Amino acid sequence: MGKIAVIDYGMGNLRSVWQALVQVADGREVVVTADPAQVAAADRVVFPGQGAMPDCMAELDARGLRPAVLQAARDKPFLGICIGLQMLFQHSEEGDVPGLGVLAGQVKRFPLEGMTDAAGQRLKVPHMGWNQVAQMAPAGATHPLWQGIGDQARFYFVHSYYVEPKNNGIIVGRTEYGLPFTCAVAQDNIFAVQFHPEKSARDGLALLKNFLHWQP
Repeated sequence: MGKIAVIDYGMGNLRSVWQALVQVADGREVVVTADPAQVAAADRVVFPGQGAMPDCMAELDARGLRPAVLQAARDKPFLGICIGLQMLFQHSEEGDVPGLGVLAGQVKRFPLEGMTDAAGQRLKVPHMGWNQVAQMAPAGATHPLWQGIGDQARFYFVHSYYVEPKNNGIIVGRTEYGLPFTCAVAQDNIFAVQFHPEKSARDGLALLKNFLHWQP
């Protein structure tokens, strides 16, 4: 019955993430922690967050959590959520700051002008609300974290920036919002999403449950 650690670096209310994980944890311990030792001792790690990328990176370092995050991303099942996805990449246009560099690629801002939907209606930034996710299978098989979740299922988004991986082979989910963008990536023991599974009803809980049973 392994422990699940939700990393707390002071950015965002993590209670909804904790509550959603507890619902699907089947009695396993779920802890919200800023203690690198607890992160290291956990069997699975969830890396969420909200806010601006420069602030998130600064707080991660101020709390001494960078080494623990990098180690967890190397050697145990690791789920990134929202900013927790973006921080894994090399660089962000938000504040022109480097990320953790775990994954190759950039974090880009949605254009301020010219964003329209299929009917020609102007789209606002941030992208906020429910949207469909097209599941990708670059390795020829659907990723285990999509098990029991229909293609084009709807998840909840709140963001102004999106990731642009260098390697298309890690893309396992795409969404349309004025342009097609990557909303889910997977590499080895890492799965990370732009949307909020903890706010995405049944399909979000299904993804979290799949993560807790995933053996990469």
